[in-house]
Amino acid sequence: MREVDTPLGPAHVHRHEPDGAVRGTLVLGGGAGGSVDAADLVAVAESACAAGWRVLRVEQPWRVAGRRIAPAPARLDEGWTAVLATLRDDGVLTGPLVLGGRSAGARVACRTASAAGAAGVLALAFPLHPPGRPEKSRAAELALAGVPLLVVQGATDAFGGPAEVTAVLPAGGRVHAVVGDHSLKQDVTAVATAAADWLSTL
Repeated sequence: MREVDTPLGPAHVHRHEPDGAVRGTLVLGGGAGGSVDAADLVAVAESACAAGWRVLRVEQPWRVAGRRIAPAPARLDEGWTAVLATLRDDGVLTGPLVLGGRSAGARVACRTASAAGAAGVLALAFPLHPPGRPEKSRAAELALAGVPLLVVQGATDAFGGPAEVTAVLPAGGRVHAVVGDHSLKQDVTAVATAAADWLSTL
């Protein structure tokens, strides 16, 4: 585990290296209510690593500090961007860079992908809107990615189902529906397989 200083406090980076040559680098962030040890993130990390990708799971500063409520989006982005800068200085962001994460982490990845020079964004359980509040859409954040985008969405996700996300998807985006809700824990193998298959196209 690598501890990285940020303006919001230390972040923790968990690194997974493939057995052979590194095809590219996947950086994953956690959701607002959970850690980067979430079942879907771990499964995706293992699958991507087996496919030749270096995977870096980033525990954001607020989680490292033990807080339960995430800061405002701009502050989340600040901590994330600081981690990416350090990782770039460390020389570990080699090959195509893909940013991703689950839920709030997916939002961060979309908002920062362009500035980070990412080649793609992997969004797991993108929270298109708060449950029961479709008028509070975050579709604009999907459009900010500006790069190939895969959204893996649970069929019964209360934060927006696959059809809702598909309806607002920007050009270059794809939605892969899987069984389950916002946690994506019902079939993590399907989530991981979809992610690895998509990464192979980059």
